[in-house]
Amino acid sequence: MNETPEQVMQWFHTAVEKLSPVAAGSLSLRKSPCIRKNCPACAGGEGHSSHVLYGRRDGKRFSIYVPDEMVPAVRKAIANGRRVRELVAEAGVRYTEALKEKRRKESSL
Repeated sequence: MNETPEQVMQWFHTAVEKLSPVAAGSLSLRKSPCIRKNCPACAGGEGHSSHVLYGRRDGKRFSIYVPDEMVPAVRKAIANGRRVRELVAEAGVRYTEALKEKRRKESSL
């Protein structure tokens, strides 16, 4: 592919613009007991399930409770975040190749 560095950057910006919202991390369904005494679900070992977003910020792990009705939106944001990381990796290769091609053309003049 013969692209200029500017074309690669334009491609990247256009591709990333379409991916919003974004999030990094993982969404998990966890089961845990509650704090109520004599809870039938907890007493029976069933516990209570809830979704949690796990991730890292400033080198530290975090977890955030995600209400059930927000799970689809958070899943989409995580998928978009993964796609952005893939695009960054692809952009790095394409940009480097474009810079090398530009240098080759300039040195042959």
